[in-house]
Amino acid sequence: MTIPQALQEIADDFGAMEESQRLELLLEFSDELPDLPQRLKDDPKLLEPVPECQSPIFIRVEVDGTQPDSTVHLFFSAPAEAPTTRGFAGILNEGLDGATVQTVLDVPADFPLKLNIEKQVSPLRLNGMSGMLARIQRQVREKAQQ
Repeated sequence: MTIPQALQEIADDFGAMEESQRLELLLEFSDELPDLPQRLKDDPKLLEPVPECQSPIFIRVEVDGTQPDSTVHLFFSAPAEAPTTRGFAGILNEGLDGATVQTVLDVPADFPLKLNIEKQVSPLRLNGMSGMLARIQRQVREKAQQ
């Protein structure tokens, strides 16, 4: 399994920063998380909850086709009061939205550890990001087989 270039660049950015600045960068990703499109706001049943997260976060994955090179689109609903969770969602969105099915499936499960933020956030929060990634990959597998 390999880390896609976009995610690797994000991990490199975190690794290059001083520990005290990493949480700030995570909050920047929180601010950059796109809003849900209206069609998903109108029908929240289309979103899947991520119970591994301490904060209420919901995801939806859409795949344009059934081939390994089909494009993946990610959608997240995370409250503004949960900036850490939103930040993780923002990282996954920036790193994987628009990627191919195969690229998303190739992300290693331990990717959250590559961000080097274990001292800034609790293991429980990192587990939440792992839960997001696992659900994204499961939805991609299911939808790419249709």
